[in-house]
Amino acid sequence: MTIPTVFAHRGFAGKYPENTVPAMRGAVADGADAVEIDVQPTADGDVVVFHDRRLDGSDGDSARGLTDAAGVVWEQPTEKVTAARVLGTGDPIPLLSDVLSAVPETVTVNVELKNPGSDDVRPGEALGGAPRRQARRRWEPFVESVLSVTDRFDHDVLFSSFCEGALAALDDSASTDRAAVLVAPNCAEAGETLARRYDVDAIHPPVEMLQGDPGLAATADDLGTACNAWTVRTWLDARDAIEAGADGIIADYPGLLEEL
Repeated sequence: MTIPTVFAHRGFAGKYPENTVPAMRGAVADGADAVEIDVQPTADGDVVVFHDRRLDGSDGDSARGLTDAAGVVWEQPTEKVTAARVLGTGDPIPLLSDVLSAVPETVTVNVELKNPGSDDVRPGEALGGAPRRQARRRWEPFVESVLSVTDRFDHDVLFSSFCEGALAALDDSASTDRAAVLVAPNCAEAGETLARRYDVDAIHPPVEMLQGDPGLAATADDLGTACNAWTVRTWLDARDAIEAGADGIIADYPGLLEEL
């Protein structure tokens, strides 16, 4: 049996403050094969590693904000974004270059293209015609900014996204980096369409989708590509994902494969 690949989701977000440099270093020390991060732009056009739309979290009204700052990420200057501290720690939101500098080149970096600085990104959809062209144009400047950073490093980079515009922009670039389609819940058909359309190197379905229907694992086999399940939080989820045909897990905690 091939040993499954372990991606540290946001740097093992269940153990460390997510998407921070200390999280990446901790994940590497914990033996992760790859680290998974999210990227989006600031108002100044710099690429930062952060998941949510807002600095204070997705809804902006939680008792403990995701950071000690507020506002939509791409509407804030870089100085404000990178000064924000994550989850009550002293760890700031890093630039993409900071994370790549901290991760050894022997560790794969899965860069999720989260948002190009727009609320109109249409995740989980397979587009056609004019909508696809519009989506690609919306993503192109940001994808170019990301590539201008990753090209300065020698990591094995796997780009992923829920959004066809991001995959289309990456496909149109001169990059030789690999790509994966992130499959949104209840969007298996769109995920398969995008996987075939862009000849991706990996398919990333939700673990719950694989538990109910291993069809995307079969699609990955048919395409000769990897199937990596997200987000795996328990050893039971890890077991179910592997039994359903996953080649890897995108996990919040280290050590979930030790019982398998």
